[in-house]
Amino acid sequence: MRKPKSDIKSNTALYETRALIKPTGFREYDARWWFGHPESDKPSEINLYGIQTLGASLGTLIHELGIEPKIVVGHDYRSYSLSIKQALIVGLMSAGIEVLDIGLALSPTAYFAQFALDVPCVAMVTASHNTNGWTGVKMGVERPLTFGPDEMSRLKEIALSGKAVSRAGGGYQYIDDVAELYMRDLAQGIKIKRKLRVVAACGNGTAGYFAPHVLDKIGVEVIPVQCNLDHSFPAYNPNPEDMKMLHAMRDAVKEHKADLAVGFDGDGDRCGVVDNEGEEIFADKVGVMLARDLSAKFENAQFVADVKSTGLYATDPVLLANGAKTDYWKTGHSYIKRRSKEIGALVGFEKSGHYFFNAPIGRGYDDGILSAIAILQMLDNNPDKSMADLRRALPKTWGSPTMSPYCDDEKKYAVVDKVIAEYQLAFKNADKLLGQNIRDINTVNGVRITLEDGTWGLVRASSNTPNLVVVVESPTSEENKTNMFREIEARLAKYDEIGEYDQKI
Repeated sequence: MRKPKSDIKSNTALYETRALIKPTGFREYDARWWFGHPESDKPSEINLYGIQTLGASLGTLIHELGIEPKIVVGHDYRSYSLSIKQALIVGLMSAGIEVLDIGLALSPTAYFAQFALDVPCVAMVTASHNTNGWTGVKMGVERPLTFGPDEMSRLKEIALSGKAVSRAGGGYQYIDDVAELYMRDLAQGIKIKRKLRVVAACGNGTAGYFAPHVLDKIGVEVIPVQCNLDHSFPAYNPNPEDMKMLHAMRDAVKEHKADLAVGFDGDGDRCGVVDNEGEEIFADKVGVMLARDLSAKFENAQFVADVKSTGLYATDPVLLANGAKTDYWKTGHSYIKRRSKEIGALVGFEKSGHYFFNAPIGRGYDDGILSAIAILQMLDNNPDKSMADLRRALPKTWGSPTMSPYCDDEKKYAVVDKVIAEYQLAFKNADKLLGQNIRDINTVNGVRITLEDGTWGLVRASSNTPNLVVVVESPTSEENKTNMFREIEARLAKYDEIGEYDQKI
C-alpha cells in the first residue's frame, strides 16, 4: 500500500486519487479528523481513501495482535458518516477482516454488539460531540476496552508508513435488529415505581432514536426535546457539557414542570443532568450523588474519577462513612474504562458525563442511557427527595465548566509540559498561590494544583481537539474559584501558542 499524503487539497484530482491522512488525527485513544463542511474553508484532514487506509491498517493491527479477525462496525447520524463507514469497511475487508455492520448506532450500541454477537473487535464511526465537519473512529479489540496510546501509536505507524497488509478472508454481513436488542437489554428488569416526568434532550443527534424509547419502557413519562434526527443540528450541538444545551434543558424543565432533564451527546455515551429547579448539575457532582447511592448498597465500593472532577469524591463525609474509595485518574473514556477494570471499580466517573458501570450494573463501557437509568433509580430509592434535594445535600463547592482555550494539536503538549514545570517549580520553592501554600500537585494527566483550603485548578491538553482544558473548583468560596482561574489564565497568557477561550468565568 502506498504511503498516504498529509497535504492534499480538496477539489483536486489528487484528492480523488490518493489517500489523505493528517497525522494529528491519531489521538491518544481514538481518531478524529476534520473531514470538511460546506460552510467552512478549513482544509480537509482526511479523505475517503484515507479512511480506507485506516481500515486496512486497523485490520493489519488486528492480525498482528493475534485477535480473531472479526469486527462490529456502526455509524452515528451525520450526513457523511455512512460513507465514512463504508470506506472503513472496504479497508477492513481488504485486510482479511470479517465485518458485521450494525447500521445506525450509538457508541454503546456498538460496544453492546461485541457482547451480543460474541465479536472481539469494534470500530464505531463517530465524531461524538464535535461539531459538524468532524469525523472519527472509536476502536477496540478487547471488550469492553477501547484503544489506548500504545495501540493508537502502532495504528498510526502502520497507516502513515503504508504498511497495511492485504489478506484474503475478508467478508461483510449486515446485522438487523441490534438497535432493538440493545434497547431491550437496557430496559430489561427495570421498572421505575415513582411517577417521574423526564425531559430527554438529544440535540437532534443519534440518541434521539434510542433514548426516549428506553426511558418510556422503564415507566417514566418522557418529554422529548430535539429528538428527531437532523444531522444539521439546528438547535445546538449535541453536547451535554455545553452550556447552550444545558440552558435548553433548563428551559424545558421549567416549561413542562419536569422532575429532571437528561441530555445525551452525539454518540450517546455521555449524559448530562438538569434538576427540577432548572439547575444545571455538572456530571462530576451527579457522579458523587450516584456514588453515595451505590456505596450504601455495595460495601467498601471502589470508584474512579478523572482529574477534571470535583474533589468531593475524596472528601464527601457520606462516601467516607460508607467506606467508599476513589482513585483520580487520567481524563478520557479509554483511560477511565481501563483503570476501572484494572482496579475492580464499581463505577468510573468523568466530569464530561462518561460513566462506566461494571458488574453487576453494567458491562464496563460508557453508556449515557444506562447512566440516565441509574440516575432515575437513585431518585426511586429516595422517594421523598427531588433531584434538587439530592444536589443540596452535597457539601457546597464552587466549580467551573470545562473551559477550552485554543492550542494547535502540534503545540499543545509542549505548552502543557512547560506549565507543569512552572507549577512543579512553584511547589518546590514553596511559593504561595492566592496567599496559600500548594498542598498537592497531581501530574497523572496535565497538572492539577491543590491549595491548602482544597481549592484546585487543572491544566491539560485535550485528547480530541486542538485545545487545552482548564477546570477550577473551590470548597470555600466563589471568590477563590475565580481567583484560581485568574491565576491560571495569567500564567497561560504568556504563551503565544494559546488562543481564545470557548468560555470563561
